[in-house]
Amino acid sequence: MNFVLIHGAWHGGWCWRRVAAPLRAAGHVVYTPTQTGLGERSHLLSREITLETFVADVVNVLVWEELADVVLVGHSFGGISISGAADRVPQRIRHLVYLDAFIVQSGQSPFDTLTPELADSRRRAAQEFSGGVSLPVPDPRSLGVTDDADAAWLRAHCTPHPLSTYETPVLLHHELGNGLPATYLAARPEYRALVDSRAYARSRADWDYREILAGHDAMVTSPELVVAELERVARQGPSTDC
Repeated sequence: MNFVLIHGAWHGGWCWRRVAAPLRAAGHVVYTPTQTGLGERSHLLSREITLETFVADVVNVLVWEELADVVLVGHSFGGISISGAADRVPQRIRHLVYLDAFIVQSGQSPFDTLTPELADSRRRAAQEFSGGVSLPVPDPRSLGVTDDADAAWLRAHCTPHPLSTYETPVLLHHELGNGLPATYLAARPEYRALVDSRAYARSRADWDYREILAGHDAMVTSPELVVAELERVARQGPSTDC
């Protein structure tokens, strides 16, 4: 099985290390690309990065690596990117997995899905930190990371996130998910920025909505649970409708 794992805000492909290793050991092919302006690509951080940039990051991995039958996984902010990829190249994707992820409708920006108070606080933080270019890295505890060693690892690797990706809308030409099989994995306790996204996922009768007892950064805090869920998806047969 081909897995492509897309990270969330402030992270990079590095954050999937504890999930990617056991999946590869089980015989799967695993890609963990880093989105523009983050991780090892943080030197590309700029105001010009949009959600379309992030979508293109994912689409180009699928196209240039000539991938098909892909389980495409998006954590947190990465949920927006996998929705965009499903809209553009559904023929390459077998199953979408939203890991405690943002669900953003066409024409919406990520800030549109947050409460006005939370959106305003993030805009202020970006202005104070970088003149509005990027969001500073949050305390790992706010991401559900309580282990000191894990928190130190995140502090050493997370990088500021381009604010422009929160401000720009995602543009989809089909219904969100584009008819592909989809699973939403909701981590507990609840991450406050995802209230609307979880409600939408629960409302989709054609999606599989599941909960796991893990922090928001589940691929760091509870990788064994994430691997088990991804292996479960891999065992499912391909859809006959797509």
